[in-house]
Amino acid sequence: MPEKVLDLFDQMNIQPDQVVFNTVFSACARVANDRAKEIGRKVLNQMPKHFHNDNILLTSAINMLMKFGDVENAENFFQTMKKKDVIAYGAMMKGYVENKMYEKTLDLFEQLPFPLHNVGYTIIFNACAQLLNDRAKQIGKKLLNQMPKHFHNDNVIITSALDMLMKFGDIENAENIFQIMMKKDIITYGAMMKGYVENKMYEKTLDLFEQLPFPLHNVGYTIIFNACAQLLNDRAKQIGRKLLQQMPKTFYNNNIILTSAIDMLMKFGDVENAENLFQMMKKKDVIAYGAMMNGCNINN
Repeated sequence: MPEKVLDLFDQMNIQPDQVVFNTVFSACARVANDRAKEIGRKVLNQMPKHFHNDNILLTSAINMLMKFGDVENAENFFQTMKKKDVIAYGAMMKGYVENKMYEKTLDLFEQLPFPLHNVGYTIIFNACAQLLNDRAKQIGKKLLNQMPKHFHNDNVIITSALDMLMKFGDIENAENIFQIMMKKDIITYGAMMKGYVENKMYEKTLDLFEQLPFPLHNVGYTIIFNACAQLLNDRAKQIGRKLLQQMPKTFYNNNIILTSAIDMLMKFGDVENAENLFQMMKKKDVIAYGAMMNGCNINN
């Protein structure tokens, strides 16, 4: 309820303390609309100077500014911090990633005077996965090789590493890491299946899907429908149709899933069922119309 936080703050007629400042910055970062930006910047400008020695407050302010896309002021606040800690570095690196400034993420990582914490590994792996140049590949692989063993039990970190390796086209190492994971979850399986699709290894996508010990999540349906749409053999058609028939009704409100299913059916030449799905969509968007029109062209 971040909007209510801002409503309450507007009613305050007493001087805020650290807790209130921190709460307001967090609320503004989450809302990030014009009102939130105006309040957040005003509060930050009026914050007493002695609070500028509070790392928790400044990190919260940096996170807010990064969410606003105000990278320059976030950098200025970061530079004024006397005792930067790993959390402050993490907020800056995360902010650079959110603003698609991946080179700056790696620049700051290489200046880091502390060991990375768990979130930091995820941030750097994500930056490397997006950048995909030689520098990113070198940093990402080196970081993964040097990562302390206890982080190998952290599924969030390992899943981001899998995604990075798949984006690098390094299937073998991604598979090796996946195999040594003690407790694989649906997100991890999703990263592997998505990686196989990205590397056009559609049979492997379906092989892993058939080993899946959990129900699919929403992204998983899109991944499998996409794999079936690319493969177009008897196995893919059988799996794709069966999956669609067994899909829980709650997912029929998800346009992304339905659009991928429509695309798959059109590629199968099953125009009638694709049209039926399209008609079921409550809020058709331009992507859904595009999938239908593309399918009509294919089946003309």
